[in-house]
Amino acid sequence: MVRRDERSVSSKSEWILVRLDQVASRGSGHTPSKRRPEYWDGAVPWISLADTARLDKGLVETSAKTITPMGVSNSAAVIHPAGTVILLRGSSVGKSAVLASNMAVSQDYVTWTCGPRLHNWYLYYVLQSRKAEFSRIAFGNTIKTIGLDYFRHFEIPLPPIGEQKAIATALLDADRLITALERLLAKKQAMKQGMLQALLTGSIRLPGFVDDWMVAKVGDLLEFKNGLNKSSEYFGIGTPIVNFMDVMSGPIITANDVHGRVTLTRGEIKRFSARSGDLFFTRTSETVEEVGTAAVLLDDVPDASFSGFILRGRPRAAGFDPRFVAHAFQLGTVREQVTSTATYTTRALTNGRSLSRVTIELPPADEQTAIANIIADTDRELASLRRRIEKAGSIKTGMLQQLLTGRRRITVKENAP
Repeated sequence: MVRRDERSVSSKSEWILVRLDQVASRGSGHTPSKRRPEYWDGAVPWISLADTARLDKGLVETSAKTITPMGVSNSAAVIHPAGTVILLRGSSVGKSAVLASNMAVSQDYVTWTCGPRLHNWYLYYVLQSRKAEFSRIAFGNTIKTIGLDYFRHFEIPLPPIGEQKAIATALLDADRLITALERLLAKKQAMKQGMLQALLTGSIRLPGFVDDWMVAKVGDLLEFKNGLNKSSEYFGIGTPIVNFMDVMSGPIITANDVHGRVTLTRGEIKRFSARSGDLFFTRTSETVEEVGTAAVLLDDVPDASFSGFILRGRPRAAGFDPRFVAHAFQLGTVREQVTSTATYTTRALTNGRSLSRVTIELPPADEQTAIANIIADTDRELASLRRRIEKAGSIKTGMLQQLLTGRRRITVKENAP
């Protein structure tokens, strides 16, 4: 039966809309005095803004900082029981988690300890589905926040408790799949880095290759040219370099980009062309670590010009594989040569003259290609994993939209445990 202070979600549903405060005990937290060292580094985990990266991943199991029982008893801090649902209402507004153990939180969080009518994981996913709403209603110039008054009137749809548990289980299964795929991706990325180091330095040779490697100056391999200084608004929404390293987004524009607003002369198209085998290097960036990163264009881009934010390195002659050279620019020894000559004012900057002086080790051309092909196979496998993660994330988003609104129902057996 629906109580007077509750509303049905629809005339055909057992779901009701309730104020969250009716079915859960709301709380918050506090920061003990930092002038009292005896309040800190104790046995009580204390979730604060320093733990933002730990949120939105289901359980939060550890904290960056801890406090002592004395810190709790001499402040407004509260130890919340395991299973409590927390929401960040300041800074990165709307992130949430479930406490894995008894923990305290800072005043930047609002907490809910669920009563018998509300399942905590169901609440967690409701909060996850409302992140856009939290971001929209947050206020403040430098640090966005949500006032506590908002949560006094915060309503959620409330299906029967058995259906809440079934919804939570389905969404937890989706998250477990995404987590497993992300861990597999991280493992394979680490394996790739080890493989890159071994193959690109010759510490491990592929079967059948025994000839000596040579040291080459990049300037002997590539002819550098700065890009076209068109208005920056046109770049970044143009044609991306599609290749084995996602280091650049939209550095090439064509005469047909941005609904014809770009005007390229035939001379510009000729001087700043982009064709298969060209290497493109990040010329300027906010951090020095990003300058000089390389990508290879695998297909010609007709009637195109490239941005002044990048450098084109066009092969001077055949006899080497541009993909191998681009990969070599990931090696630590090569990165040190790049960053040591880069300049920095408001942005980091490199140029063709500096990159021309960089030296790399080159195997014979056929070994370069064999190594580049192995790395390309690995990158295709990583790209496939990323697509699986993206697809799993899209499926989960659809589940949130369907299951948490009652548009899609999960049948729950009455005698199910």
